[in-house]
Amino acid sequence: MAIPTGLNNGTWTLDSSHSEVGFTVRHAGISKVRGNFDTVDAALHVGSSLSDSKVTATIKTASFNSNDANRDGHVRGEDFFDVERFPEMTFESTSIDGSGETYQLSGNLTIRDVTLPVVFNTEFNGVAVDPFGATRAGFSGQTVISRKDFGLTWNAALEAGGVLVGDKVTINLDAAFVAPAK
Repeated sequence: MAIPTGLNNGTWTLDSSHSEVGFTVRHAGISKVRGNFDTVDAALHVGSSLSDSKVTATIKTASFNSNDANRDGHVRGEDFFDVERFPEMTFESTSIDGSGETYQLSGNLTIRDVTLPVVFNTEFNGVAVDPFGATRAGFSGQTVISRKDFGLTWNAALEAGGVLVGDKVTINLDAAFVAPAK
């Protein structure tokens, strides 16, 4: 399959100041908690075709941020990410399929040394040259995982029934990549 128009061959680097790796998870069965990871490193390796292209990412688990210091400390601790033992989670694509603006980014997601396949439904948002002459490409994507599948099993029963933290976690990506220098 063809590479989207404007994506030149080479390794594009993540512009972390214009990108976000976020999540939502059900809380107490009645609302959703949102947050993100503040430290992400990623690269888009563009080959001559989609089958020759690849995405890799490394996320520092200690950069977890839900804007609640108590919750953030708990999630960084042993009950969830255990950032001392598992300082990073990673993603490495295994295939990219699609055309136009819609793609499926398949790959292996590793959290707490558990690696499982995931598929991000991804949208290509185009390529633009910024006022400083840098060529940028934008993407957004989403997938849903079971946190229990990755060993994130902590929970608390609610008096009215149900549990405090839902199992399904939606991961949202908004990524801007900068083209390699010519």
